[in-house]
Amino acid sequence: MRQFSTVLNQLLHLIPRQAFDRLVKEYGGDRYNKGFSTYNLFVAHLFSQIRGKDSLRDIEVGLNQHQSKWSHLGIQKMAKSTLSDANNRVDAQIFEKLFYEFLSKCTDFSSKKKFKFKNPLYALDATVIDLCLSMFDWAKFRKTKGAIKLHCLMDIKGAIPTFMVMTDGKQHEATVAQDVPFPLLPDSIITFDRGYMDFGVFGAYQHNRIFFVTRAKSTLAYTVVGQQDLPHRKGLLFDHSIQLTNHYQRLDYPDNLRLVGFKDPETGKVYEFLTNNFRLSAATIANIYKARWEIELFFKWIKQNLKVKSFLGTSKNAVMSQIWIAMIYFLLLSYLKYQTNYRHSLLNLSRILQETLFDRRSLIDLLAFKPPDLAILKSQNSQISLF
Repeated sequence: MRQFSTVLNQLLHLIPRQAFDRLVKEYGGDRYNKGFSTYNLFVAHLFSQIRGKDSLRDIEVGLNQHQSKWSHLGIQKMAKSTLSDANNRVDAQIFEKLFYEFLSKCTDFSSKKKFKFKNPLYALDATVIDLCLSMFDWAKFRKTKGAIKLHCLMDIKGAIPTFMVMTDGKQHEATVAQDVPFPLLPDSIITFDRGYMDFGVFGAYQHNRIFFVTRAKSTLAYTVVGQQDLPHRKGLLFDHSIQLTNHYQRLDYPDNLRLVGFKDPETGKVYEFLTNNFRLSAATIANIYKARWEIELFFKWIKQNLKVKSFLGTSKNAVMSQIWIAMIYFLLLSYLKYQTNYRHSLLNLSRILQETLFDRRSLIDLLAFKPPDLAILKSQNSQISLF
């Protein structure tokens, strides 16, 4: 019978190790490692994400229970003090760059949600991660509250994040849109809420042949200069060509815009969508903005299922390292799901990995497990732990 390595080791083999080693060398991650390398720290953090560990002590105890299975993981020792030291010593940029290295591997295997157009489709949004100001004094947000803000560009068709920026909690979305060069190719479509409304940014999108879809503010000043043909589709109210009348907004965006009115048949709420795309139908414009909800679901999922709300260290570097490794784990789950055509949810996949992390089973065979089989896995692991 073939002897498999542990599930954890099989997961680690999916990470581009050559790129990892290059980044460690580039940023001097192992310059003062004292027997605990950057790779050891990555393994410990990944273990924490998969098993949901809340502290360095939990990681130390949890990994030490499986010390006999360390030989293939490159771990020599695991102690709370060395973990704490490495959290502050190892540059978080190593894990940030590793995220993008792994992302390039995941792109071809991601989900491909179908729309009535071939353009790449992205959503841009941000979420606040609350922190205790007394412990994270570098993350001042309000008088008695700390926070950081995660800005994310998400590939909606692929269902994976493609670019992320972390700022202090005070940073406004529109400012980030102005300052950060989000990687968008010509003919891409990007959708976002009204927090990112900035006509200077819209002018840059137009210049670079990038389409945007957002909701118009109620205070938008414009004049109607034309009408698009409106098909008899439920909910569509109007489809105007407009020109801005505010002097400064007009300087930033002198071209015509398109304003699509839509009434939700279920709630009766009226929405007005603003876009520079005059090719797609009004119904498709409305559906593009509706697809923006995918990034809201992404933020909800990572906050509920990954360790991005409680942290293993209080320094800015430790927090950033943990968030980037959490995002790498999300990519790892997505890669497994879409490369193997796994039919169940990412949550179910993460639960299977949690229960079998140190089992010597084929990772591919585990993906054949169905949600009801989780009870069997838990029972087997409970019996094994008694001996």
